[in-house]
Amino acid sequence: MATKTATAKPSAPAAAKIAMGGGKSEKKKQFKDKEKPTDIRLSNIEAAKAVADAIRTSLGPKGMDKMIQGKTGDVTITNDGATILKEMQVFHPAARMLVELSKAQDIEAGDGTTSVVVLCGALLDAARKLLQRGIHPTTISEAFQVAQNKAVEVLTAIAQPIKLSDTDSLVKMASTSLNSKVVSQYSSLLAPLSVDAIMNIIDPETATNVNLKDIRVVAKVGGTVEDTKLVKGIVLTQKAQATGVHRVERAKVALIQFCLSPPKTDMDNQVVISDYTQMDRILREERAYILDLCKKIKKSGANVLLIQKSILRDALNDMALHFLTKMKVLVVKDIERDEIDFVSRTLGCRPIATADHMLPEHLGQADLVEEINIGGGNKVVSITGCQSTAKTCSILVQGSNKLLADEAERSIHDALCVIRCLVKNRNMIAGGGAPEVELSIKLAQYAATLSGVESHCIKAFADALEIIPFTLAENAGLPPINIVTELRNRHAEGEAMAGINVKKCCITNITEENVLQPLLVSISAITLASETVRSILKIDDIVNTR
Repeated sequence: MATKTATAKPSAPAAAKIAMGGGKSEKKKQFKDKEKPTDIRLSNIEAAKAVADAIRTSLGPKGMDKMIQGKTGDVTITNDGATILKEMQVFHPAARMLVELSKAQDIEAGDGTTSVVVLCGALLDAARKLLQRGIHPTTISEAFQVAQNKAVEVLTAIAQPIKLSDTDSLVKMASTSLNSKVVSQYSSLLAPLSVDAIMNIIDPETATNVNLKDIRVVAKVGGTVEDTKLVKGIVLTQKAQATGVHRVERAKVALIQFCLSPPKTDMDNQVVISDYTQMDRILREERAYILDLCKKIKKSGANVLLIQKSILRDALNDMALHFLTKMKVLVVKDIERDEIDFVSRTLGCRPIATADHMLPEHLGQADLVEEINIGGGNKVVSITGCQSTAKTCSILVQGSNKLLADEAERSIHDALCVIRCLVKNRNMIAGGGAPEVELSIKLAQYAATLSGVESHCIKAFADALEIIPFTLAENAGLPPINIVTELRNRHAEGEAMAGINVKKCCITNITEENVLQPLLVSISAITLASETVRSILKIDDIVNTR
């Protein structure tokens, strides 16, 4: 028995030798990792790939939409990668890295949030195959870094410079972004509207970035998406109060943060009234207090009153509304706290915290304030002709139902981000999978000039980039292998702009079809995807804290 046991279990030095790759059976392999780090690495790759595969069908103009049901029963229909992953319940820590990746792409570029996750999944699959061939994770990581830098060089070389005065090209790129959305049939309306909104708030000659907080996108149910419009001013979703005033020209607007209702004590208490004279006295004092507030508002010259939403007590009570009706003041209450900054900048007014500060110099001025009926019994308040130096505007997005209005709002955000990318980096490239195939060929040629393991890793990186045209063809119902093979041949013959035309179901010069995208979107996608893959490869253990 002792002899059998000794044969089954080698001594500690021998076991260590085998684990380190020194055994006779392991001589052919370059690297043999310990069992636990290998399992952890493969587990991380599989979890992240599962997330990438889940949203892969949403890529491209013919991509499918996802219906997301929240805990409260709220339903969202979208094919925007960032929105899908944000709503998705992801438990695995490595899979959560892809959610953060999509969020990072959304912040940096605003578009390409599905592409970056699909690309990351393909690179992880390539890394898994390289690991199985015995290549060290650090070697793969360093080679991917070299490939990433080379990819950025190639993309910059094939990009075409653009001027912000070239409105047609800007509209084409905004349309490309909108073509994969639920509201793609309205791209001819929404794309020019997005370009106009950006051009309203920047100086095309000197601008290097765009602050999207200067554009307020408001989604409201009523009418159709075709009724969406750009307002050079403010659109408030709150209705005007029943003061009988629904339109004010040459308006003087006061934005107040105090309540037009009786004050309350800081602590809960009860006042016991024993007779009617005390009750009359309280009512008289309450009336006098509110009348004094309303007189101060009227004395300042304000004829439009915007009241911030209050949590502790009523922002506006019936008695105050009665006095303001007599004074012919248009009142809008429940202005949200996060809207205060935009409203005050656009109107050039100052938020007023107490009635004592109701002075004419703190008011904003506008040519017209009116309540507009947008259909379906819904109304909004529009403030236009603001006499302020601030460059801001609003987009009123309408839809026949909440799902469509919300999706149109998300689509417009993506289109605005595309134009912002062009302001930051004024270069454009073709879409339709053309840059990815061109990159794949150029990186494969570069890999051929190298030797050793690095060459294999860069070649794997190049092959992984073909996942984008492969998925575009697959989602469009085309034979992906035939399409990608033909696409590769066309690029090898020098047709750098050849891409997949999903409308005609063939390969054409994609720039002639006006399928264009900003250079920054592709550079950001490849850089962020590569960094995430390198981070996942470097992980060899998961430690749970107490």
